[in-house]
Amino acid sequence: MRTKILAAALLLIAGLTASRAQDSLQDRLDRLVETALPEASEVGIAVYDLTARKPLYSYQAHKLCRPASTMKLLTVITALSRLKTGETFTTEVWYKGTIVSDTLRGDLYVVGGFDPEFDDNAMDKLAGRVRTLPFSVIKGKVYGDVTMKDSLYWGSGWAWDDNPASFQPYLSPLIYHKGIVKITATPAAAKGEPAILTCEPASTFYTLSNETKTGTPAAGKFSVSRNWLENKNDLVVKGNVDNRRVGEVNVVSSGDFFMHAFIERLQQKGITVQQPCGYAEFVHDATAVHVASTECPLQQVVEQTMKKSDNLNAEALLCKLAGRWKASSADGLAAIKEQIKKVGHDPDNYRIADGCGLSNYNCLSPALLVDFLKYAYSQTYIFQSLYKSLPISGIDGTLQFRMRKGNAAYGKVHAKTGSFTGISALAGYLRTARGHDIAFAIMNQNILSPARANEFQNSLCELLCNSN
Repeated sequence: MRTKILAAALLLIAGLTASRAQDSLQDRLDRLVETALPEASEVGIAVYDLTARKPLYSYQAHKLCRPASTMKLLTVITALSRLKTGETFTTEVWYKGTIVSDTLRGDLYVVGGFDPEFDDNAMDKLAGRVRTLPFSVIKGKVYGDVTMKDSLYWGSGWAWDDNPASFQPYLSPLIYHKGIVKITATPAAAKGEPAILTCEPASTFYTLSNETKTGTPAAGKFSVSRNWLENKNDLVVKGNVDNRRVGEVNVVSSGDFFMHAFIERLQQKGITVQQPCGYAEFVHDATAVHVASTECPLQQVVEQTMKKSDNLNAEALLCKLAGRWKASSADGLAAIKEQIKKVGHDPDNYRIADGCGLSNYNCLSPALLVDFLKYAYSQTYIFQSLYKSLPISGIDGTLQFRMRKGNAAYGKVHAKTGSFTGISALAGYLRTARGHDIAFAIMNQNILSPARANEFQNSLCELLCNSN
């Protein structure tokens, strides 16, 4: 009897100790919200212990918030849930017609598959494969097929004055170099001289005006832009260049950029194109001949989406989610809404407008983000793919310079950041001192200082990582 009583007492003491420890963590988190939350701002927080399978902390967890790039969690988890493991983003080249005396008497088609990672090497591969065919003259047209997606080149609610920033690309099933030009400026030999500019990729699709000055502070801040109000691609580089500087700018439009570059590359390889390029749907029939294709794996697109918070990649995933050709963003969003139902929420309680979070129209809650993370954690393939794609605190991606060495959360937080004017969010996974896996979402709203919001989030993660 005494043994049983002693055992019961020990269990009670252990329970009380655990309860006090839990209360202590909650108290510390409450104090953090009370003392460290940026003044006049708001926050929603949801924390769930995946190992113990129970909620750990909640503060306005069902509050509707603008998610910024944490919206990408919904897009990626939905994509990993619905798309096949070996899914790829494919760009193809076909021709129709006959080859007579070194001449293609017919048309060449480039069929876009919304590959957001299509780069200069992929362009060279396609053009090089065409060059191996027994013709050096194309008498017909070179067509781009962009029918995979509707013609809306921006997402709903994207800010017009974010143009021509590289994070706001013109969307198209035919994308080359992410629809942007990267310009590197190197100081010239003498002070006051224009800097030396190199462009990637080089193309006659755009013009370049060099208004920089080497080692001249009076020239102003270094900047790269274009005459975007006129919807043109006359690039202008300005300002002081006292050391190596790099800037990026989008071009209008991505499909035109791709086709122009493809024609250029064919010509560089000795192929004469007699007519201007155009756009037309490729219809497969008995006369069609496959020339070449490039493929980008789903995982590569996912990792770029999360590590670099790539908006183009997220929108490519959204298009892929539509599950059919001639898709619209609404088709992809419908798939995300179905996933919202799957994790136990009513999609009518939220608003989603795009796949990347660039839209101000999005409204989600920390609780919804955490339930998506819980769902992903419960599915081995989805979790493995998602987890390795997330930025790691103090190490890489958009968390490279946060929670660095010396911080208790260093290397223990795998999470997606989200930020634009007035918003800062962080959602993902972390591991506590006793080895518990945690899913969390922190959504700071109406902030004037992103740095202070980041410090708040870092401190919260540190408290959780230190918890026993």
